Amino acid sequence: MSGFHHVTREDLDFFNEVMPGRVFSGDDISTDYDHDEMTEYGHFMPEAVLQALSADEISRVLRYCNDRKIAVTPRGAGTGLCGGCVAVHGGIVLSTEKMKKVLEVDTRNMTATVEPGVLLMEFPKYLEGTGLFYPPDPGEKTATMGGNAMTNAGGMRAVRYGVTRDYVLSMQVVLADGSVLELGGKNVKSSSGYSLIDLMIGSEGTLGFLTRLTVKLVPEPKVNLSLLIPFDDLEACIGAVPQVLSCGCDPTAVEFMEREVITCAEEYLGKQFPDTSADAYLLVRLDGPSTEALQPAVNAVTDLVLSIGARDVLLADTDERKESIWNARGAFLEAIKGSTSTMDECDVVVPRDSIPAFMRRTVEIGRETGVRIRSFGHAGDGNLHIYACRDGMDEDTWKRSVKDVMERLYAAAEELHGAVSGEHGIGHAKKGFLEESLGSRQISLMRGIKAAFDPNGILNPGKVIS
Repeated sequence: MSGFHHVTREDLDFFNEVMPGRVFSGDDISTDYDHDEMTEYGHFMPEAVLQALSADEISRVLRYCNDRKIAVTPRGAGTGLCGGCVAVHGGIVLSTEKMKKVLEVDTRNMTATVEPGVLLMEFPKYLEGTGLFYPPDPGEKTATMGGNAMTNAGGMRAVRYGVTRDYVLSMQVVLADGSVLELGGKNVKSSSGYSLIDLMIGSEGTLGFLTRLTVKLVPEPKVNLSLLIPFDDLEACIGAVPQVLSCGCDPTAVEFMEREVITCAEEYLGKQFPDTSADAYLLVRLDGPSTEALQPAVNAVTDLVLSIGARDVLLADTDERKESIWNARGAFLEAIKGSTSTMDECDVVVPRDSIPAFMRRTVEIGRETGVRIRSFGHAGDGNLHIYACRDGMDEDTWKRSVKDVMERLYAAAEELHGAVSGEHGIGHAKKGFLEESLGSRQISLMRGIKAAFDPNGILNPGKVIS
């Protein structure tokens, strides 16, 4: 256990004193806590699970665990895809799943303050009637707001609105020694020393434990339209992206998808996609004050893509049409997962003009290794989701093949000046690729930051950096 202490009966007694009725150990721990959504990365059962209700409880537990060098793994909804919330070094899982209060919606300052366990799918109902909305839109709507902040989640609207980091104004975090920090505030900008809040965002709980956050809201667009654009091949489809982004239409989302993934989604949902005649599709969303105001952008995109090889432009301007498209898009991950026995994911991001080259290499890698590869992603910001599917391979063949596939994919991303993860994080599964990508000097600096915040290394050990 890398120098960490096992949880004892005495430890459990203390935890029960702090969190009566919310401490689980032994056979009382649900197997849900030993993995995240990517079970390919293993199962790790914690020695105890604690369900917190307040920052004070978390502070007391962390101070205790720090003194006794007990590993602490923060966990929200467990929807991650890189093993970031599993107890690879044993110890305790400290869960925020019961910290689900929306504490304030401040319409004058256009902010909302929430506990970390609020689910992304539940948050919009608290904003109804305010004329405001929260732009970050990760595909996994059952994820928590805290988990999104700690992985700097992106999503489909990032091309226009940005990622989670762009909306977190303040945080309350508990450090490993139990001390509580208030970072940021409702100010819309600051140039006041080192930005500790930016270090926390995306740190995957390795630097501090998030207990409250305040996020920025923006005026809600009155109207949105979606354009489904079929192409004869994936390269032509993705090659159109830079021109779509520069044509002045200011899209909210630009997604790409292949017919094979759409077919998986149709089977998974039991619903027909509006069009399956083409090999690849762009999906463009436009937001605005009215349908009339959006018409010039619709015309600009239509004229452009038809001039560079699109087969058609299908307009989704009713709720039914939009839902048929976006529900399928939201189901891609689960649909691919349901089509195979197990899979591994590559979540790279590359410069937008390098997407065609990366996708060509992806196709070649699948052909050379004999592994079925499925892909989709955020073409508008260069974030690609590539899935290697095991299908009927035996265990030894799969382990060799998937290792080869992942090494080649990350090498291709590095050659194109990309990064290891666009939005899913590093967890324990992608640490090696991160170190290869960043080099020893950057990793050394990150280790120094980790040591400054968490000298005993109890917070989410084994994640992000070794």
